[in-house]
Amino acid sequence: MTAQAACAETIKLGLLKTAGVGPIFVAREKGYFAAEDITLDYVVFDSAQPVAVATVAGDVDIGATAITAGFYSLAGQGALRMIAGQSAERAGYQDQAVVASNAAWNGGLKTLADLRNHSVAISQIGGAPHYSLGLLAEKFGIDLKDIRVLPLQSNANRIAAVTGGTADTAIIPATYVMGAIQHGDAKLLGWVGDYAPWQLGAVFTSTKIANERGAMLTRFLRAYRKGAQDYHDAFSGPDETLRFGPTAPDIVSIIARATEQPENDIRLGITYIDSQGRIDVKDILHQIAWYKAEGMLKGEIDGNAIIDRRYAIPLP
Repeated sequence: MTAQAACAETIKLGLLKTAGVGPIFVAREKGYFAAEDITLDYVVFDSAQPVAVATVAGDVDIGATAITAGFYSLAGQGALRMIAGQSAERAGYQDQAVVASNAAWNGGLKTLADLRNHSVAISQIGGAPHYSLGLLAEKFGIDLKDIRVLPLQSNANRIAAVTGGTADTAIIPATYVMGAIQHGDAKLLGWVGDYAPWQLGAVFTSTKIANERGAMLTRFLRAYRKGAQDYHDAFSGPDETLRFGPTAPDIVSIIARATEQPENDIRLGITYIDSQGRIDVKDILHQIAWYKAEGMLKGEIDGNAIIDRRYAIPLP
């Protein structure tokens, strides 16, 4: 062990093992965190909402995952602050897949426009898949009341439900579901980003840490943004469309090792990451308005206050 490693500050980071966490996986493997005297201790979850709860409780120092109603509720109470953007749904990229069971497919469910009167497995009420479903329903003129929502908590439960036929469809991150699609156990109906782009993920911390450990967060974000730049350059062209550049094989390999998924599955499920980890403030405000309209958030929540401008960089 080097002297630098011996005195490095250990940070507990709550995450899901998805391609959307790619910048962190890349920054860790390439030594960007080590260069900032940071050692990362991953705390792995199977859905996003518990990460926000764990961050408030102090079980993790930083969360990096999808934004949920649970996050906004805690942040609105003053407990959490958003410090960077993470993954985003964007046309041409593959983050959240909408998949159908083989039975539902054979019964006529062939497109996203056919979701009416079918069941959809999501993580939790108010989770990112729920918000995605709301956007898709709006896009195709479907009343959410005409869709049976099944909150099954974990990615494993959603995959089992759709491959076993107890759910007609499911919305699941590509990293988890690509194997089922490739093996013919589920049918791909479409990618959320092709129909409903939005700021899916964020990096966040407790308000206490934001106020008291600013030097650590600055170092963390410096390393994180180097990883985001590497990820972005590997998979995004000058026009911000999906393109596999010269460094893509190396980045795919890093993500595959970190997520314990086949490299081919990773290549088929590349999400969009802004090169600087910037936050789409306008979209954050839209998300809060939607959750409030659906009765999942109470009281006044100031989206601009949730985004901590000491650390976060807004999109222009």
